[in-house]
Amino acid sequence: MTPATPSPAAPLEVTDEDNAAPAKTGTPKGSESRSPGRLAWTRFKRDRTGVISAFVVIFFFVVGILAPLIAKLYGKDPYTTYGMNIPGLLNEFNFPIKPNGGISSDFWFGIEPQLGRDVFTFLLYGIRNSLLIATAAALLTTLLGVVIGITAGYLGGKTDYLVGRLIDILLAFPQTLFYIAFWPVALAIFVSPEENTPVWLIVTSLILVMTAFGWASIARLLRGEVLALREREFVEAAKVTGASPARIIFKELLPNLWTPILIQSTLLLPTYVTAEAGLAFLGVGLQDPTPDWGVMIQNGAKFYQDDITFMLFPGLTMVIFVVAFNLLGDSVRDALDPKTKR
Repeated sequence: MTPATPSPAAPLEVTDEDNAAPAKTGTPKGSESRSPGRLAWTRFKRDRTGVISAFVVIFFFVVGILAPLIAKLYGKDPYTTYGMNIPGLLNEFNFPIKPNGGISSDFWFGIEPQLGRDVFTFLLYGIRNSLLIATAAALLTTLLGVVIGITAGYLGGKTDYLVGRLIDILLAFPQTLFYIAFWPVALAIFVSPEENTPVWLIVTSLILVMTAFGWASIARLLRGEVLALREREFVEAAKVTGASPARIIFKELLPNLWTPILIQSTLLLPTYVTAEAGLAFLGVGLQDPTPDWGVMIQNGAKFYQDDITFMLFPGLTMVIFVVAFNLLGDSVRDALDPKTKR
C-alpha cells in the first residue's frame, strides 16, 4: 500500500474584519477631544464632598434670593415686634414664655427676647444681606486684584516695584483693624456724625472698604504668575508678530490664569462672610434692626447664659455655609489642578 499523500492546504480566506484597523485600548472614547474645562468638570463630579458642598452653597444663595417670598408665605417679617404686640408670648422679664426661645408652630425658630421679633425671618434676611455684601466684595476684589496683578507683572520695571511695595504694606497689617479704623472715616465723608446713616451707604462703604484692603493677596499671586508667563515662547512669538499689549494679556496670558483666579475667588467669599459678620458683631457695619448674621450673633450673645437658642441658629448656619464653601473651594482647586490634590 502506498502512503496517502496529504492534500494541499486550502487557501486562507481573508475577511473584512482582518483588514480592519486594530482597536484602540487604554483611552476612553472621545477623551482626546475633551477640553480642560470638561476634564475639570468630570473630575469635580467624581468628588462627592465637592458636589454636596455645591448643593449646600446653592441652597443658601437660593434662600437668600427668595427670602422675601419665603417670608411672605411664612406670614411674618423680620421687623414686627410680635412679642410686644401679641399677649402671651413674653413673660414679665420680656423673655419667651415657651421653652427653647419660644419655638412653636407659629414661630419656627422662636422669638427674640425684649422685642419679640421672629427669629426665622430675621435669619432669612440676615443670610440675604450678608451674602450680598460678601459676594459683591469678593467680585470687586477679584476684579481689582486681577487688573493690578496682571498689569504689574506684564509691565515690570518701576510699575512692578511700586505695586509690589504697596502689596507688601497692605499684607503687613491686619485687615480687621483696617476695617474698624477706616470704615467710620469712609462714612464721615458722606454723612455727619449727628445724622443717621442710610443702610445703602453702610452697605456700599463696607463693600468698598473690604475691596480696598482685600485685593493684595490675589494681585501678588497673579503678578508672580505673569512674571513667569511673559518669558514663555508663545508670549515672545506674539510680541514678534506685532500683537498689542492688550491682545497679549487677553489672548495669551488670561487663558493661562483662570485656574488661580477661580481658586482665589472661591476662597475669598467665605472670608468676607466671616469678616462682615465679625464687623457687625463688633458694632462696625450693619446694625440692629437691619437683619444680618453678625447682628443676630451680637444680640444672641446678650442672652446666651439664659437661652443659647438665639445664638444657635445664626451661628450654626454661618458655620455650615463657611465650611461648605471652603470645601467647595478645595474641590474646585483639585478639579482644575489635580497635581495639588492631597
